[in-house]
Amino acid sequence: QVQLVESGGGLVQPGGSLRLSCAASGSIFSINVMGWYRQAPGKQRELVAAITSGGRKNYADSVKGRFTISRDNAKNTVYLQMNSLKPEDTAVYYCNADQIWTTRYTSEYDYWGQGTQVTVSS
Repeated sequence: QVQLVESGGGLVQPGGSLRLSCAASGSIFSINVMGWYRQAPGKQRELVAAITSGGRKNYADSVKGRFTISRDNAKNTVYLQMNSLKPEDTAVYYCNADQIWTTRYTSEYDYWGQGTQVTVSS
């Protein structure tokens, strides 16, 4: 059974920084795209950033230049470094793995973590 576990959320003042981590555990051969989504109260879940196994990255316009996504394929872990945080970044942040290969020939789709709260407030 594959699980994604996030950590690193919390309360931070505007202009501050946080680093989120998401570790995938279980029977994993490889993971295709890993990403971070967020959902603020009353809003739809939105993509924040994503990274392929080869390191290609994609960011939402609202976080470009402030957030950096990275991953350690050996540890099946993805990170989100968030700098210059703004109150509008307040949300529950979710880790996602779009396709996890459990063997060389078998894959499963669309895994989500439980979410971690990020609150930006003075």
